[in-house]
Amino acid sequence: MTDNQATKAPTMRDKARKFMLEPYLDWAEGEGVPIYEDFAIDMLAIESKPWARFGVNGAICHLKGRDDFLTSFLFEIPAGGSSAPTSHIYEEVIYVLSGHGSTSVELEGRTHSFEWGPRSLFTVPLNAKYRHFNGSGQQPARLAATNNLTYLMNLFRSDRFIFQNAEVFPERWGGIGYFAGEGEYVEVLQGRHQWETNFVSDIAGFELKAMPTRGAGGTSIRFILGDGSIGCHCSEIPPGTYKKGHRHMNGVVIHAVTGKGYSLLWYEGEKDFHRADWQHGVIYAPPDAMFHQHFNISAAPSRYLAVQMGSVRYPMTQGKRDIWGPQGNFAKPVEEGGMQIEYADQDPRIHEIWLKEMLAAGLESRMGAFIGAELKK
Repeated sequence: MTDNQATKAPTMRDKARKFMLEPYLDWAEGEGVPIYEDFAIDMLAIESKPWARFGVNGAICHLKGRDDFLTSFLFEIPAGGSSAPTSHIYEEVIYVLSGHGSTSVELEGRTHSFEWGPRSLFTVPLNAKYRHFNGSGQQPARLAATNNLTYLMNLFRSDRFIFQNAEVFPERWGGIGYFAGEGEYVEVLQGRHQWETNFVSDIAGFELKAMPTRGAGGTSIRFILGDGSIGCHCSEIPPGTYKKGHRHMNGVVIHAVTGKGYSLLWYEGEKDFHRADWQHGVIYAPPDAMFHQHFNISAAPSRYLAVQMGSVRYPMTQGKRDIWGPQGNFAKPVEEGGMQIEYADQDPRIHEIWLKEMLAAGLESRMGAFIGAELKK
């Protein structure tokens, strides 16, 4: 180094490169696939382009209400095609949007394969080598993959460490039969009951457990996939009903699974509601501390899948411990320091909007049993 180089004053560009960096976003931009950022994204409608790293078409989805831990990828496997053999040190939960196929996973020199279809849910154990195959010779298959690469890339800042790591984690492989859809039911507390497995063939038909705290006869179950730290739960809203309003932290990625409906969202003190319409394929994430409420406007039950960093087994943050612990506040009324609005305390406009939606859809409301006499239509 010359004296000139040693004493040269840093340029503004040099200074900028040392301030407010986010390596994950730099990595994403360098992958050469479309990046979508919005409040809600229809993963069945967005365009995908060749993603060399994974050997399939893909896109990256950044939701406005995401946190600093999770991101969502779209993978589109062409008809009769397959992904490249891959392993990585980040955890990933995969929800099948469309198509039929299979995934092969290498563990201890043995290959485990399982078949999936629309609305299947699964994970590949941490850092195991795997490959996805499209079972159709005519139609592409689309997979939604939610993972914690955001945090790990920002932490390690090493593509090689994340995608070329030789470490194995046999404690994450799960029990015999976990790739065949078998699992273990772990009963804890209402709203925290768990099904532990690696694969669920169809979450639309999976048996859920009663969860009356969220109102209107709703049901739910929490999935522990690959003993991971990414938490998932599937909830169902019966026809003719809607859930209680509530709020939580950033980073809860919601997949619409069955039925059709909408969600109203608002910050405390806001006069107007924001609205997100959903059906299978749509993902969205309510921003931090923003109240939101889910409404079923179909003749059948509506289910959704929520994916987030932290689970009832591994909360990961103090905030999640406060929510899900034995004295958790996730279902307590706001007046008691909780995060939920009871039906009796909700804005009257919410039910009026609901009744108009049901009338337009030619459906009958069943909310009278939960909120008293119905308002006039």
